[in-house]
Amino acid sequence: MRFSVWAPAARRVRVSVDAGVHEMTEADGGWWHAEAEGINYAFLLDDEKPLPDPRSRWQPHGVHAESRVYDHSEFAWTDDAWTGRQLPGGVLYELHVGTFTEGGTFDAAIDRLDHLVDLGITHVELLPVNAFDGTAGWGYDGVLWGAVHEPYGGPDGLKRFVDAAHARGLAVVLDVVYNHLGPSGAYLDKFGPYFAGQNDWGPGLNLDGPGSDEVRRYVIDNALSWLRDFHIDALRLDAVHALLDRRAVHLLEQLATEVDALSAALNRPLTLIAESDLNDPRLVTPRERGGYGLHAQWSDDLHHVLHVKLTGETTGYYADFAAPDALERVLREVFFHAGTWSSFRERTHGRPVDTRTVPGHRFLGYLQNHDQIGNRATGDRLSATVAPGRLACGAAVLFCSPYTPMVFMGEEWAASTPWQFFASFPDPELAEAVRTGRRREFSRHGWGESDVPDPMDPATVERSRLDWSEPARPGHRDMLELYRALIRLRRERPELADPWVADLRVDSAPDGSWLVLHRGGLRLAVNFGPGPVTLPLGATVSLLTWGEATVDGGAAHLPPDTFVVADTTA
Repeated sequence: MRFSVWAPAARRVRVSVDAGVHEMTEADGGWWHAEAEGINYAFLLDDEKPLPDPRSRWQPHGVHAESRVYDHSEFAWTDDAWTGRQLPGGVLYELHVGTFTEGGTFDAAIDRLDHLVDLGITHVELLPVNAFDGTAGWGYDGVLWGAVHEPYGGPDGLKRFVDAAHARGLAVVLDVVYNHLGPSGAYLDKFGPYFAGQNDWGPGLNLDGPGSDEVRRYVIDNALSWLRDFHIDALRLDAVHALLDRRAVHLLEQLATEVDALSAALNRPLTLIAESDLNDPRLVTPRERGGYGLHAQWSDDLHHVLHVKLTGETTGYYADFAAPDALERVLREVFFHAGTWSSFRERTHGRPVDTRTVPGHRFLGYLQNHDQIGNRATGDRLSATVAPGRLACGAAVLFCSPYTPMVFMGEEWAASTPWQFFASFPDPELAEAVRTGRRREFSRHGWGESDVPDPMDPATVERSRLDWSEPARPGHRDMLELYRALIRLRRERPELADPWVADLRVDSAPDGSWLVLHRGGLRLAVNFGPGPVTLPLGATVSLLTWGEATVDGGAAHLPPDTFVVADTTA
């Protein structure tokens, strides 16, 4: 068996395989190789302590321990008939494996996939599953990107999940983090010039300095492996604005090019979805038109404007989105900040989207996601403070918009469980630093220390776990039925999934208290205001309503916090 590692500055490299230690031979480009037999291995650089393989496929004993050989060809896949799913027309569901079910494993999550099928979901998005230190965490502190977190079920567990999802017609999206490494177990810099500076979360990668060719290869090979070896259908690329790359061909463009080539080879669609704070449509503009050629990106502006509309919160970055016409602008233009002033940033921000050429399905919309819930002090969901009718109105706007909708786990039944920030670093000093830093951060915003959950307390994880008895309970059941109906209507009426934002017409009140979306022959009328309104629609047939909303005489009669979807063609 051949063992290889890139360690360009090392003078001597050995590999420890099971009970034996073997000298490695240096080859071109800083690579070292050795032939040996065994399954558990680690590398020794210049006689230092054994280190796990940077390209490890399996870490059964944690990120500080030796790696284990893993053969992808030994898994018995049953998804030969799977031809993939395009993103356009899709509905995504974001979940965290560890808190999605009581068991907190891939196998336990498989048992809940039928719920997602019944809901109408097309793509299941998993928060990061790469190996991180500890047992519980969000996954964004990963340090061995090619190894699957063992407490979830390891590499075979992930493959079983993907196989089961495909059997049910569900595509799988995997969240991957290439902008930093976690604070415990990040040994990459001992092997080579992987790091270049720090960002808000940890050491960033060297993408454009000396030695960066192999670093870029490390990232791209990892991405291709998820798609090829684990049959993943799409990758969500975390915080790409933190990927500092001054090369003529940006890492994202290079990645998109190679993913498109792999897609052609596998004969199934492969999708790249960026999270970006830049409001830059170049990310999703085709390469032949000067863009990076990614397939989609998250749209935080839609989240922010809906959050303000539903909650009335206007602190921090929500302040700008309190403008009366903010929701209408985001629905018609994608970005609220599009080369315009951002008071939170104290500068102009963003670039306009050409809605005549860039379709709306390239932008993911959501009422909630892991960040927008978990990065609140107490991890409270919208359902903790927003009335059901108002939640229903927000969901109606989301699913009737030209954007690709995404649901966060439990949102569909207005889950009462919070989703809080948690970790489980074994190192006491690191654990205390995370605990203290979290409390200090929120103390600046007026929260007392006792108000902020201890991220290291196992009880924080348990509070964040979904309660699967809730969907059958009154209130929760009503919201679940609404989500099912909205997703079904979006599927049955193609005009609701029409991605051409330029064709969207939005009528709204001067104070933003009501709006009407024109979607082909359909109309969505929503009343966010404190009093009843009557809105002429030219429709006599209602397809879906919430509360006491009615359609009569060609007009919608809407009490506060109600909506109606009406058909003008019937």
